[in-house]
Amino acid sequence: MARTLTFHIFRYNPQDADDAPHMDTFVLDETESMTLFIALNRIREEQDASLQFDFCCRAGVCGSCAMVVNGRPTLACHTKTADYPAEITLLPLPFFKLVGDLSVDTGTWFREMYQRVESWIHTDIEFDSNEQEARMENDVANAIYELDRCIECGCCVAACGTARMRQDFLGAVALNRIARFIVDPRDKRSDAEYFHIIGNDQGIFGCMGLLACEDVCPKELPLQDQLGYLRRKAALTAIGRKGPKNPQLP
Repeated sequence: MARTLTFHIFRYNPQDADDAPHMDTFVLDETESMTLFIALNRIREEQDASLQFDFCCRAGVCGSCAMVVNGRPTLACHTKTADYPAEITLLPLPFFKLVGDLSVDTGTWFREMYQRVESWIHTDIEFDSNEQEARMENDVANAIYELDRCIECGCCVAACGTARMRQDFLGAVALNRIARFIVDPRDKRSDAEYFHIIGNDQGIFGCMGLLACEDVCPKELPLQDQLGYLRRKAALTAIGRKGPKNPQLP
């Protein structure tokens, strides 16, 4: 028998001086295989057209629909209502700038973070469109691919205790990004150059090890593995030794 779902949804338009943060309640009949993405669209189409939330691909690839569901950051498009009780509370991701209701601006933060970690291949090889693409071993390519699956949803940052206390903390997503470039043989930065960026309390030494980032990652990225790897690399760099390129590689 289909359930009747009650949604308690955070509402606030920061552009409206007369508005104030509050919760609105919506009631909806549950349908088979209903996701939060489907439920929110039905609420907006059938009950309140002013409800703000983000979505794009509805396939767990764009990361746009991340929000806090019953206290846990997750993707609305991959979250089935059947896995939750009949009362569901939806809040916007903390840490990021609120656009309105469940919509937050993750793009600005990610753009600034990528500038801080210099998220591009550093090489002195001049690009030649006539040359073949640089070759690499399959295990190296697979290791890069594993770390490159991040969809920039912001769940890991929203769940991070350090990030909630410090706006300057890079977060697991940035550390994962640095690990990705350390693996890449095309990037010519030295270990010392990498750790000039993250070898401080804004980077690898700021993490409190609460494991929330990896716990909520919708792509199940090995975020804590990368933190441990980077810390070991930092220690070896400090004493003048070279560590492994990646813990996933021999």
